Amino acid sequence: MTKAAELAKMGEVLTNSQIGGRRNIIINGGMQISQRATSATGVGSGFAYPTLDRYKIVPSTSGRATMSQSTDAPDGFANSLKLECTTADTSIAAGEYFNIRQSLEGQDVQQLKKGTSSAEKITVSFYVKGNASATYLLELSDQDNTRYNGQTFAVTTSWNRIVLTYNGDTSGVLDNDNARSLDLNFWLHGGSTYTGGTFTSNTWHGTDNQRLASITSFFDSTDREFFITGVQLEVGEQATPFEHRSFGEELGLCQRYFFRTPDGGNSGASTAYQILGTGYIHNSTTYLGHLIFPKTMRTTPTCSNAGNIDVLDTTGNRNISSMSLDHATSRSCQPTMTISGGTAGQGALFRLENDSDGYIQADAEL
Repeated sequence: MTKAAELAKMGEVLTNSQIGGRRNIIINGGMQISQRATSATGVGSGFAYPTLDRYKIVPSTSGRATMSQSTDAPDGFANSLKLECTTADTSIAAGEYFNIRQSLEGQDVQQLKKGTSSAEKITVSFYVKGNASATYLLELSDQDNTRYNGQTFAVTTSWNRIVLTYNGDTSGVLDNDNARSLDLNFWLHGGSTYTGGTFTSNTWHGTDNQRLASITSFFDSTDREFFITGVQLEVGEQATPFEHRSFGEELGLCQRYFFRTPDGGNSGASTAYQILGTGYIHNSTTYLGHLIFPKTMRTTPTCSNAGNIDVLDTTGNRNISSMSLDHATSRSCQPTMTISGGTAGQGALFRLENDSDGYIQADAEL
């Protein structure tokens, strides 16, 4: 074999072993990006993305927690997602649940070959720890065909890497679109609606009461803590080292689903007087702006605003009395602001006021 042929063969082996190329289907697996906030209290009162991008809290419980982006992390990582129980729920009703979820678009998981005779095995790996021993469950949930596959994992007081390989599912093809198709559900609390049947690990099925084994309730004590980072989902039965992406690349992937001005930084913090966009004074009482999103979003987002934003024209600062966000597309929206004393046709900027608490956001989450 020539040297060139040997090198070509080596490249083929490396590629087939999943060492090269994009491997991790999860976004923000290293818990780097937190556009909304770095900490949130009262978590558990409703479905929400409280802090870290792409991680949704899915609750039905009287228990409450604080969720934060923590700097407590294993070697090689800077951040983790941390949950601290602040209100216990020791009387678990049948229909209760509490999950940390990341949802994936169908068009991003076609390589799993789900619903075909060639369905691939799926390996999920992550690092976890707690303040006490616990058993929780990670579930793959097919939203297109109502099928589930769960496996338990153990948590100790030290950082440990968990590796779970799921059998391929030859039933239920995932839709090839930008809608929610496959969920990663970290179950931390669940009632008999989900535990009442016979649980079989690593088996695809469609029965609610077989989704959970007997797991620890995160809400069994206000002392309970849970940390997780390094979440990776990849095709095949081999867990490879966590795929670290640059902060900028990870931020861009997150901004497909959510964007908040002024810059989508790690803390979402604003800067006084920062320019948000341009526009013009349409008439003496109306300003029309143009806000371009940094990334094309998954779909037309829901746009909203909060805090203090004003208009800056040649005469100086103009306070606004109201704002609507109109004509949204996956690329931009039009802030329409009510002002007074404007000069029609004059160009103007819109920006944060000096107390820097304002923002405009666009939400296209699954």
